[in-house]
Amino acid sequence: MEGTTSSSEVGSVIVGVDGSEPARQAALWAAAEAARRERPLHIVYGADTDGRALYVSAESIERVRRAGRELLDATATAVAELLPGLKVSTELSRSAPVPSLHRAAGLHGTIVVGNRGVGGFSSLMLGSVGLKVAAGAKTPVVIVRGTDNGAETGVVLAAVRDEHDLESAQYAAREAELRKGSLRLLHVWNILQSVGNVVSLLDDVEEIAGEHVHHLNAVGDQIRAEYPDLTVHVDAEKSVSVAGVLVEASRHADLLVMGGRRSPSYLGPTLGRATHSLIHHAHCPVQLIPRNNHEHGSES
Repeated sequence: MEGTTSSSEVGSVIVGVDGSEPARQAALWAAAEAARRERPLHIVYGADTDGRALYVSAESIERVRRAGRELLDATATAVAELLPGLKVSTELSRSAPVPSLHRAAGLHGTIVVGNRGVGGFSSLMLGSVGLKVAAGAKTPVVIVRGTDNGAETGVVLAAVRDEHDLESAQYAAREAELRKGSLRLLHVWNILQSVGNVVSLLDDVEEIAGEHVHHLNAVGDQIRAEYPDLTVHVDAEKSVSVAGVLVEASRHADLLVMGGRRSPSYLGPTLGRATHSLIHHAHCPVQLIPRNNHEHGSES
């Protein structure tokens, strides 16, 4: 996942629907998010009729289009009942879902997808469309998870690895401000990754820990300067599992925001292991902010 976004400005909200219950929940979450932002909601159904045209009949193509239009109308109606003042548009795309959503987002939109599509095997697993959307996006992507876990906490959680995560922390601050809530910046230091398994290096643990806290505090200070009215909590934890700590922390947040790092792959864009774990197992929606091209390093 690599990006062109350069500021914490929030744009329009684009949500993909496919007839599944997770997609319906994602559409309702996206509608609430669009209302908070005072921006329109754009609902997209990627019918992929262009891709099917060579091997299915014209009648089948028309059935797909008709089903897509009915789904879009039903989703828009559900949103209107929930938020009657929200501006809503719909799009029946002839392209496949992934390029349809990327194109609809443009340069500044936020894409919202459900945690599982119609072909999913488990409620814990993100569907292949969602994975491809997240891995290849150049704008923020939200994977809607854990929306039935109870009352909202008012907390936005931001995962901070280093100073390059300032931009995702800025997005998180803006989300917390929109919710009239608070922001928690959490850095998880994987001690085994930092010092390896060589016992003689353990004497350097405190020095390394100090460097990690320094980077976290620098991000926190910048956020406090930019958002003086926002309550910002800064926490650092040591663990052998970054993803495990963040998953547990997500139990107490309305949204988890993190940089959408990408690992090298011969098969195209893929998400890093920690990011992959979070979008499969977090207890709240996860917003991935694409990292700019000049930021390097892969995620473990």
